[in-house]
Amino acid sequence: MTAQLFKLPSKNRSKSTKSYQLRVELKSVKPAVWRRIAVPGTIKLSKLHHILLAAMGWQGGHLHEFIFADAMYGEAQVEMEPGVEDESRVSLVKAMDGASSFTWIYDYGDHWEHKIKVERIVDLGVPLDTAMCITGRNACPPEDVGGAPGYEEFVDAIRDPANPEHQTMLEWCGGAFDPSAFDPFAAQQRLDEIKL
Repeated sequence: MTAQLFKLPSKNRSKSTKSYQLRVELKSVKPAVWRRIAVPGTIKLSKLHHILLAAMGWQGGHLHEFIFADAMYGEAQVEMEPGVEDESRVSLVKAMDGASSFTWIYDYGDHWEHKIKVERIVDLGVPLDTAMCITGRNACPPEDVGGAPGYEEFVDAIRDPANPEHQTMLEWCGGAFDPSAFDPFAAQQRLDEIKL
């Protein structure tokens, strides 16, 4: 018996089948909070922002920017500083321009800086319909916790019942928070809601 090969429908042939495997690591937080995701290289940076939010566990609603070797990108609807380009007009592969890493900053107040490294580029043979969460480690800090220093104080408070802020911080975060928790299936469910 021989296997039959099926051709992809012609409409899919026009879409890129190259997938970028990215390691996204939140800087200045220990232990490291990171995710490994796969996205098409043709994805616009504006869509990539939403994918990064979902993969990390951020809720959204704060300003952000992408920093590449020679360019910065942000939201066109927001008054941008001189030199910041519209993220909705450039794809990941074009912004990378041969580089192997870039920076994504989320929430200027808390200043969550993420280093994003391209680990490899794979031709899957078919285009991705959604981004994929491959793996990751540790919980994303709560929104508006005060950046890396505030997160460290928050974790100290919720771990120590004798800390005067213990009960207040537990109530603020909804009653419980496990800094070591990460559920890749929950991350994938969030990603599945974002159509590429």
